[in-house]
Amino acid sequence: MKDIQSNPDFRNIPLREAGIKDLKYPITILDRENREQTTVADLSMSVNLPHHFKGTHMSRFLEVLTDSDCRFTGNTIPLVLKKLKESLEAESARIRIEFPYFLTRKAPVTGAEAKMSYLCVFTGESTNVKDDFILSVTVPVSTLCPCSKEISARGAHNQRGYIKMDVRTKLKADGSFEMLWIEELVDIAEISASSPVYTILKRPDEKFVTEQSYDNPVFVEDIVRNVAEILQNDLRVTQFTVTAENHESIHNHNAYAVVTWQRQ
Repeated sequence: MKDIQSNPDFRNIPLREAGIKDLKYPITILDRENREQTTVADLSMSVNLPHHFKGTHMSRFLEVLTDSDCRFTGNTIPLVLKKLKESLEAESARIRIEFPYFLTRKAPVTGAEAKMSYLCVFTGESTNVKDDFILSVTVPVSTLCPCSKEISARGAHNQRGYIKMDVRTKLKADGSFEMLWIEELVDIAEISASSPVYTILKRPDEKFVTEQSYDNPVFVEDIVRNVAEILQNDLRVTQFTVTAENHESIHNHNAYAVVTWQRQ
């Protein structure tokens, strides 16, 4: 059958990206405690399109995805991108994989267990110059305002906040990236805030968390600096952006702070 997409295009306009997006698909990722975890991802995949190609072959994205067995890490994503470039005769390829990651969390006093979900994103890009991989993790936390604690005779206002970390790690000689566990970033975020957020809290747990927050007041500026200080000391990390945002409980706005850093 005639393949219209393979026809030449004479408008002399190259495209930076052409591909598929918003594909819901089951994937398997590494789990520090259980080795592997299966979840459902929202995927986008694209390649550049030279000016002389009329269109790209959309079905080939799914073929490469299926051949990968949908197992994604900093080791496998560069291989998937390489296959995309080869299959679609492209100079660059991109993939974005957004998914919920689940951890079993224990309440701090009673030990009651429940699952917590964390929004994660794998972003990979391969060009004829370099490969790139970013791990993004968003962690819900609780924060208590230092100013409110200082000026109030009783109590202090607190709120739920979110810490988002976009982290690049070192590219190794074998073409893979240094491993940084999602759990590690979750731990870093939680110790950088006033207290973690839990799914189940009994009364003894609620008392503990309330007092823990009161003993650890932080501004959003403190949070991003706390996270940055830890990541800067991790030799696997080459670059990051950290964003903290508080959903303010007594203001009609949110508060946020951002820090970026790159290893020299």
